[in-house]
Amino acid sequence: MGKIKVTSCDIEGLYVIEPTVFGDERGYFMETYNKQEFAEHGLNMEFVQDNESRSKKGVLRGLHFQKQFPQGKLVRALSGTVFDVAVDIREGSSTYGKWFGVVLSDENKKQFYVPEGFAHGYYVMSDTAVFSYKCTEFYHPEDEGGILWNDPEIGVEWPIEEGVEVLLSEKDRNREGIRSLRN
Repeated sequence: MGKIKVTSCDIEGLYVIEPTVFGDERGYFMETYNKQEFAEHGLNMEFVQDNESRSKKGVLRGLHFQKQFPQGKLVRALSGTVFDVAVDIREGSSTYGKWFGVVLSDENKKQFYVPEGFAHGYYVMSDTAVFSYKCTEFYHPEDEGGILWNDPEIGVEWPIEEGVEVLLSEKDRNREGIRSLRN
């Protein structure tokens, strides 16, 4: 029996990954990544960098991508709850501009694989969240790109509670829509 459950999403290349959690009165144990187990599901990516961030409620990070050095990302919430989103920006893709979102939390222990060719972002739903991602390419600051988080052409349905202020970086506040990628 496998240690992970891999579910394909509506957009080709995106996967929700659920580890088997072994728990008892002491706590729990799970494998968050096993190269052989992932390969058995056709996930043959190689990770070169791990990142971690801590954010407070209302923070929205994204939608980010790397232009010349695209990154695949295996993401999860170590603590708290986030709404994680991937937008297809693969040139010529039949699902170009479509998005998929999933709730990741320390409780559900789900992971989300976002391959190269997607813009990625997340919104913090809990008081705080610690977010982790394994990347298939090194981060190159000069190569960073992004799309406006609330671009109406994409139409991401962020689960923003009434009265909660969305907290954005200056860069994310000034991003352009997906049409800017076609120019």
